[in-house]
Amino acid sequence: MKKVSITFVGLLLLLVSTGFTADTFVPDKAHSQVTFTTKHLVISKVSGRFKEFDATVVYDPNDISKSSLKGTIKTASITTDNDNRDTHLKSADFFDVQKYPEITFASKKIEKKGSEVWVTGDLTIRGVTKEISFPATIVGPIKDPRGNTKLGVEASLELNRQDFGVSWNSPLEGGGVVVSDEVVIKIDTELAKQEAKK
Repeated sequence: MKKVSITFVGLLLLLVSTGFTADTFVPDKAHSQVTFTTKHLVISKVSGRFKEFDATVVYDPNDISKSSLKGTIKTASITTDNDNRDTHLKSADFFDVQKYPEITFASKKIEKKGSEVWVTGDLTIRGVTKEISFPATIVGPIKDPRGNTKLGVEASLELNRQDFGVSWNSPLEGGGVVVSDEVVIKIDTELAKQEAKK
């Protein structure tokens, strides 16, 4: 009976030392993407993506409030697979990449709301910072075939670009404008656990 008690205490100590700590994850760029979609001429959608981005996610599965997210996007890496449009998007009419080379996000609070995880933090675009909140789906962590610990994070949010000074537009003769103010951003990331330095 005494041996069982010691074993049980040992197991509890093992769980505390291995299962109740937050881990740090960074994007696996080959399996991650940041995309966006907006309306064009009222009648169609145009999609694009940012090719250069980075993030640091601290994840505590036992207490989500101890988790955090910081992310950076290089505005000059925007692409819609149309050179003329991409040049316009990089200009002062839109992202003004020379003056504002990065979009940044830093979480202030991460919490569970029912079955969802909600992230609240400061988003900065063109030097304008706004607090936003959005739901995220967290999958994992799991081990990949090479033994690396991976975490999946998915999120989708809608922004009004006018709120951040991305304000260029042109009216249409029949009503409406060339580009909608609403932009849907979708984040699909596969994150790899950073091993502690020895």
